Amino acid sequence: MMKGRGWLVAALAAAMVAGGARAAPAGDFSLDQALGFSFITGVVSADHADRIAWTRVARGVRNVWVADGPTFTPRQVTHNTADDGQEITWLTLSADGKHLLWVLGGDHDANWPAEGGLAPDPANSPEAPKVAIWASSLSGGPPVKLAEGDAPALSPGGVLAFIKDGAVWTAALDGSGKAERLFFDRGKDGELAWSPDGQRLAFVSRRGDHAFVGVFTAKDRPILYLAPSTDRDGSPRWSPDGEQIAFTRRPGEGGAPQPFLVNTPDPWSIWVADAASGAGRRVWASPATLSGSFPDVDGEANLNWAAGDRLVFLAETDEWPHLWSVPVSGGAAMVLTPGDYMVEHATLAPDRKSMIFDANSGGTSGDGDRRHIFMVGVDRPGPRAITAGEGLEWKGALAGANQVAFVAAGAGRPPSVELVALPGADGTPRAPVRLEPAGDFPATRFVTPRPVTWTAPDGLVVHGQLFQRETAGPAKPGVIFVHGGPPRQMLLGWHYMDYYSNAYAVNQYLAAHGFVVLSVNYRLGIGYGRAYQHPERAGPAGAAEYQDVLSGGRYLQHVPGVDPARIGIWGGSYGGLQTALGLARNSDLFKAGVDLHGVHDWTEDVSHFIGKADDRFEQGDRAAFMKVAWASSPVADIATWTSPVLLIQGDDDRNVAFHQTVDLARRLEAKGVRFEELVIPNEIHGFLRAASWARADAATVAFLTRELGAGK
Repeated sequence: MMKGRGWLVAALAAAMVAGGARAAPAGDFSLDQALGFSFITGVVSADHADRIAWTRVARGVRNVWVADGPTFTPRQVTHNTADDGQEITWLTLSADGKHLLWVLGGDHDANWPAEGGLAPDPANSPEAPKVAIWASSLSGGPPVKLAEGDAPALSPGGVLAFIKDGAVWTAALDGSGKAERLFFDRGKDGELAWSPDGQRLAFVSRRGDHAFVGVFTAKDRPILYLAPSTDRDGSPRWSPDGEQIAFTRRPGEGGAPQPFLVNTPDPWSIWVADAASGAGRRVWASPATLSGSFPDVDGEANLNWAAGDRLVFLAETDEWPHLWSVPVSGGAAMVLTPGDYMVEHATLAPDRKSMIFDANSGGTSGDGDRRHIFMVGVDRPGPRAITAGEGLEWKGALAGANQVAFVAAGAGRPPSVELVALPGADGTPRAPVRLEPAGDFPATRFVTPRPVTWTAPDGLVVHGQLFQRETAGPAKPGVIFVHGGPPRQMLLGWHYMDYYSNAYAVNQYLAAHGFVVLSVNYRLGIGYGRAYQHPERAGPAGAAEYQDVLSGGRYLQHVPGVDPARIGIWGGSYGGLQTALGLARNSDLFKAGVDLHGVHDWTEDVSHFIGKADDRFEQGDRAAFMKVAWASSPVADIATWTSPVLLIQGDDDRNVAFHQTVDLARRLEAKGVRFEELVIPNEIHGFLRAASWARADAATVAFLTRELGAGK
């Protein structure tokens, strides 16, 4: 049910989606066209075969593709035709390239599972969906469902292990027979890693306040636990000879309560244990400083056992997420990727001699808000650029001996798979080759966003991207877009996450239809150094990041061509929180907003993560923290909220409780604030169906257009 004039939003949304390309005049494009992009989730490669694979999502229809060297001509493995809302994740190629596995279904970006372990059902199917592992023999034959389960791991010899209900199971690759539990372990198991000979399986046994790395050999032999302690161990990595295992170690949960209102170090270390006896030793330890904390980035520690008995890992000890290398025997760690940029999406090459990664670095102006592909040796600093320019490239994988496959995009051109030869002797990047056809997409009609900065009240330089077609003519309304996460960074083009590629398409549509859009990369986000990502007094500890959003709104008011009296705001998840804060605290500036699945009461949300107060005497600063958390919440300032808002959320949200929107709606209703609702039954946080995104996006555009008076 929608409140107020919600029927108008629904009618406009339906008209905009149904109108499609027919509604777009010459030289323009419709919202349906903007949302018609295809998305590539990433590229994987076989360790010992010239074969790559990827998942392509086109208007919600998910399919798996492969390409073989030397020509790497794409061919389709699955032939799905429906937007069923079931994820395809964990794409895995066997080492010899003969088998391809994936997981169908689930919510792999959730903060917590649904009650009863139910899989998402966004298509409202009368049959309960199940998370299952599928496989395809790439020599021929249709895909086969192997078993219900998740997180598959293939041994070099083709033995499948996977996770089901927190335990390790196995099943035949051809789908014959029944799946069976591989072994018993008292913990909740995960992070499976086969030995190089495929005879042993390392895994992580999570046991609440501590965790072990275990090694399973056979059902008639006991499980070996490596250097067991009161700590939390993870990320097991085998040595090439199978004799040792490296892993990360963090302190177990205990000791005196850590303060909630002040940032404290989260130290960690790297250990190596003998795979036969379990005896272990520490190889490297982080400094006991904030910058020495366990990295909160993609892949976290990104631990790899590299050639020459070196361990490569990611750390932020120099204030940036960088790759480091340390001898297995111990000693000083060496930074492989020095400089003021972040490393992201890093993988070890099959020969273990180099790392392939993407980073917001390069020689083109604005590269701090892009991604390019690089390669670096594991034993010396000095990355070399594989791609460069004004495009964006991410998630690279070695394709054959001298080529890299990756996902590429631009300001207008949506994501696609590309292939590029490694640089020649002079180090100059080569021209990439696109493996997929461009398709019918209005790429040339998109505006090229430009990077901008402004200064927050406390002096921090804040980053963002401005979407503006022209400054001439009548002044236009402005819109602030706030990303979620918050460890995210909006870019000068399409994003490597489908959630934010959707947001990018909407911002492009708004910029082409009567708005000027400013996307704010507020503090707490990635891409600008560790201190930027981990500020003091942010989030429930004081909402320091809101001043970046507010000052962004003030900045937008002074952009030539913007009507300072017509500023709106929209965002999802953490961006929904910031939208609600803007409307609650500054309805004088933000005249309307769209809040997608935002947090509105921090005291309720943080209780999911910090739990109830312990029964012991020590409580630390919990009481003071909860008081600050309430003051940092939008509902604490409901008395000054006057601007209209559109609330959007799926009621199977596993990242932000649906009650957050229910509670806010009742408070707005009691105060008499005009609001509208778009509730999507059975949808999760990051909507799984393109139809859900189309409804939400069309409602967002219609609401902002009507409330802010935008026109062509």
